[in-house]
Amino acid sequence: MAAHIAVLANPFSGKGRGGRAADAAVLHLRDRGAEVRAYAGASAADTARLAVAALADDPRALVVVGGDGTLSGILDTVCASAVPVVLIPAGTGNDLARALGLPRNDAAAAAELALRGVPRRIDVGEVTTTGERRKFLTIAALGFDAKVSDRTNRLRWPHGAPRYYLALLIELVRLRPMDFTLAVDGEKPTRSSGTLIAVGSTSSYGGGMPICAGAVPDDGLLDIVHVAPLGRLRLLRLFPLLLRGTHLSRPEVVHRRARTVTVAAPGLVVYADGERIGEDECTIAVLPGALTMLVPGESDD
Repeated sequence: MAAHIAVLANPFSGKGRGGRAADAAVLHLRDRGAEVRAYAGASAADTARLAVAALADDPRALVVVGGDGTLSGILDTVCASAVPVVLIPAGTGNDLARALGLPRNDAAAAAELALRGVPRRIDVGEVTTTGERRKFLTIAALGFDAKVSDRTNRLRWPHGAPRYYLALLIELVRLRPMDFTLAVDGEKPTRSSGTLIAVGSTSSYGGGMPICAGAVPDDGLLDIVHVAPLGRLRLLRLFPLLLRGTHLSRPEVVHRRARTVTVAAPGLVVYADGERIGEDECTIAVLPGALTMLVPGESDD
């Protein structure tokens, strides 16, 4: 294996934080005496192409600078490679970094993992819908939360957090129970109405909301959280519990772990790692230990 380290950046992630984090990472690694080959993608397609090129040179590690979506977009490539991955969080949510205990506000400390990190094989989720397959790292959202994300992406005004809050208000007004049909681990499908279903390999989405509280990224299982039909006021009352991760004990919340789940519902929208994946029906499976990450060792905590 070559001695160099490849650094692949999405300079546009996190409103420009990706570019600054990439510069800091490259500077740190070169100051530490490492040979660095830097790549910067101008688009998701460009980043995917550069990931293939970077791994073709067989680096000792691939450092990915960006948000969860940046790494998620090249999962097919990195999962097929034996090269370990270092993530320098530079997105808006950075929920995978939370799950793995990665430095989230220090690009140099995160880059140091390329030199001193401990390999950890983590699970990867896979969504199959309308004949296509898409890997994801954190949580697949189905139902109310996915509709809020979808509405946010379609709004052109306002900008920043107010756009999300406006989308939330619009979807609260339009809130209706969804008629889910679920089949878990090959069991007979059952119909169960609900507000939302979250299927996670890690615990949080949306920048730290622990919808799948307690999920472990390397246990070979998916955490499935099903929230029963709720009115607008009850849903708003549940949100503080979601923020604290104490909602799983509520009677309107069902939590279980499984290897696969198929979900269908009229009007279903499926999001994973913050990106729209499909609609109407999907099957979500876990790929145990499919990705090797370099993470802090116990002495680094």
